[in-house]
Amino acid sequence: MALTRDFKQTMKARAERDPAFRNALLTEAAELLLSGDLDAGKAVLRDYINTTIGFERLAQETGTPAKSLMRMLGPGGNPRASNLLAVIASLQRVGRVKLAVAVGQ
Repeated sequence: MALTRDFKQTMKARAERDPAFRNALLTEAAELLLSGDLDAGKAVLRDYINTTIGFERLAQETGTPAKSLMRMLGPGGNPRASNLLAVIASLQRVGRVKLAVAVGQ
């Protein structure tokens, strides 16, 4: 059986060439977090970070050590709202996107 390309490499390559894909990842993470699905939201946010700026650059942007960010967004992480919102604000700034909340029915 032939080896397949690593999932992380595939995600990173797609994010590099497709701005709509990058934006969809960040949007999905925010929607999951707002709907109360913290674990799934953190997982998608980790994917977004890994495929875009990486944790080292995010650490520089937020002033929070990379290892703390990784722990915070890891499976057992329980981020404070202020830290989570600082991460999202930094990702918006670096990615030059702006998330907006709309009331749905």
